[in-house]
Amino acid sequence: MALRLVTKNLSGRISPKLCSASLLHSHATSFGFKEVREEEKSQMVGKVFSNVASNYDLMNDFMSGGLHRLWKDRLVSKLSPFPGMKHLDVAGGTGDVAFRILESVNSIKRRALQDPLNDDLQEETRIYVCDINPNMLDVGKNRALEKGLGEDKSLVWVQGDAEALSFEDNSMDGYTIAFGIRNVTHIEKVLSEAYRVLKWGGRFLCLELSHVDIPVFKELYDFYSFSVIPRLGEIVAGDRESYQYLVESIRRFPPQL
Repeated sequence: MALRLVTKNLSGRISPKLCSASLLHSHATSFGFKEVREEEKSQMVGKVFSNVASNYDLMNDFMSGGLHRLWKDRLVSKLSPFPGMKHLDVAGGTGDVAFRILESVNSIKRRALQDPLNDDLQEETRIYVCDINPNMLDVGKNRALEKGLGEDKSLVWVQGDAEALSFEDNSMDGYTIAFGIRNVTHIEKVLSEAYRVLKWGGRFLCLELSHVDIPVFKELYDFYSFSVIPRLGEIVAGDRESYQYLVESIRRFPPQL
């Protein structure tokens, strides 16, 4: 697991972590271990996530041994949400990160309401859940209904492309992308768009599965990844190929620094 936090600062310069995005361009036309044309990749990835949408959280349990839930908790903790914030969660169609952010904000509001002198809760919170795949968004909307959040105006569901966001410049206090950046065609465009929509001082957090360096654990992880996960995908979701791609995409993603 790799978690990166970058703050947009007043100097207008992008952190060195973002500047390294140009080094990732050579991976932009990979689809797992296959090399494909750029115009094909988005369609192929879209098909994968349409296939796994209904079992997405279960898939993440397989990929991370259930640890993705703790990692997302840490992601939100690092974000430090606050009432009235405008936040963009990209590739977050199922709402897993957005629900955590909203719960954190509501927890702060409940505590603040106990203070009669606190008047900082007037501005409404907006958490935009942006995903290019409508099937993933449908899963998130249904989960919101199940949680009693179907009418919550703080959650805004948007179908959109991480490489060409529809949001205005300097409009967001925070930007998160969890387990999504390795699936885009041009990582450098995603990072550029994230920088564009963030306000000065806004926070960018990226959570992604990464490489295992310790030899013994690497061998076990490789065996589990290539021999167990695709088989589980076939048994649980009737889709071995999609899970095979997801395993391969982790290996093609640049290692953590």
